[in-house]
Amino acid sequence: MKSRIIRLVFCLASFAFSASTQASNPPNVILIFADDLGPGMLGCYGQQVVSTPNIDQLAADGMRFDNYYGAVFCAPARWTLLSGMHDGRKGGWNHTSAGLPIQRDSGKISEQEYQRRLATLKSKAHPIASDEVFLGQVAQSAGYRTAQFGKLDRGFLTWHERVKRFGWDFHEGYYDHARCHGFYPPYLWRNGQRFELPGNHLADCGKTSEKGDEPVGYGGETYSQNVFLQGILKFIRENKDQPFFLYHPTQLPHGPVAIPELHADFANHPTMSLAEKKYASMVKMLDDHVGLIMNELKKQSIDEKTIVVFCSDNGHELYYGPKPAYHAQKLANGQSANLDDKKWRTSECGDIFDGAGGRAGLKRSGYQGGMQCPMIVRWPGKISAGSVTDLLSSHYDFMATLADIGNVPSPPGKDGISYLPTLLGQPQTQTHDYVIVNNHNHRMGSSAVIAGDGFKLVEINRAKDQFQLYNIETDNEERHNLADQLPEKVASLKEILVREIDSDRPDLN
Repeated sequence: MKSRIIRLVFCLASFAFSASTQASNPPNVILIFADDLGPGMLGCYGQQVVSTPNIDQLAADGMRFDNYYGAVFCAPARWTLLSGMHDGRKGGWNHTSAGLPIQRDSGKISEQEYQRRLATLKSKAHPIASDEVFLGQVAQSAGYRTAQFGKLDRGFLTWHERVKRFGWDFHEGYYDHARCHGFYPPYLWRNGQRFELPGNHLADCGKTSEKGDEPVGYGGETYSQNVFLQGILKFIRENKDQPFFLYHPTQLPHGPVAIPELHADFANHPTMSLAEKKYASMVKMLDDHVGLIMNELKKQSIDEKTIVVFCSDNGHELYYGPKPAYHAQKLANGQSANLDDKKWRTSECGDIFDGAGGRAGLKRSGYQGGMQCPMIVRWPGKISAGSVTDLLSSHYDFMATLADIGNVPSPPGKDGISYLPTLLGQPQTQTHDYVIVNNHNHRMGSSAVIAGDGFKLVEINRAKDQFQLYNIETDNEERHNLADQLPEKVASLKEILVREIDSDRPDLN
């Protein structure tokens, strides 16, 4: 009863704040959420092969975060962003099964069978509590018109009513994440209405092989990311006179690799494989699209009153080059990798781009390469140009920050902390004692807790009481395990990690 009263107070307060917020015209907010993009792929984080001038300009104009965490793969990353909770909470790793529409579209099951299975899936989907508040709803309470373009929802298969429940006034994109693995879908969805894409006919949306050796342009004629870009630019033009929150969970540069044409920087590269050329071109397209969005903001004279946030869902992933070696945990010299002095790193194992930027591991790893993400925020006249912060922060902080920007209260019981004071160069009086990253995988470490004092505990094998300890302030590449030297620190962080994984949600009854 008490929690319901608190939430009622939040809703009433949000309504009151909404009226005043609309009068004061809060800044627009655009969140560009890249897919599987490691920090090392961006010039502002050290990338040497692929130039990313538009994203780098965001950092030059704004603030770069150097101690920022997502999840270890897409579904929990989106859940923690949209829910404002760390993904160790109950429900953080629950998602629906993907691929059902592909079975129907390919003729493997009938429409009747598809509808039957879809109804069953809906009935068994992780329930949404009536009092749960999502990111889009917080934006709506601040007077924003909300929109989402790209990989809709948090994974893996969703539908119109569920997307609307999350607080989106407008949405356009994929309902099924399995279809997102192809860039040439025969159709997409716009506010619950299906619309066809010319020249695309493959049920799997043109998904390529892991080798990535299909011809450039394989899959169809209409590339999904170009559709989303046009929709985003149209939305900006149509909503330039009212506050909006635009969320773009892009497919780029998630693989398997596919691109309409190779970028001129790589088309005739003498040593790159075709898959590497495609991947580099996908990163370039992402950067080009950021530039086009920024140009549209300037064209509509709303650049200075728009906050642009760029980050990625999780750590780097390989869709080219030494991916088989990573799965086999083989080093460049053919020796087996280990979790001590021979961890697998893109910098040492044949990745021409060093996408993880020297960090150990990749997507799904408990090391920094699996969970540390790029994060950049630009707000002209408010954020000091070229600033850098090592504030410990995470995806689940975005909800509290957006509420702060929109001048509405953050929903009670959430795990996030607003980093708006840091963006504005003001004292950050409230900070995290720790950040939790849950992980059900075990290839290179599992779950982790990152403490505010710079220490990080990585779960190796909980059943055998095996944990590793690193000081990431001085050893972000996790080369020096300090567990034997600091057993008390291991014990204290282990207690936190075990307590938080599968913990109850304080924001719900």
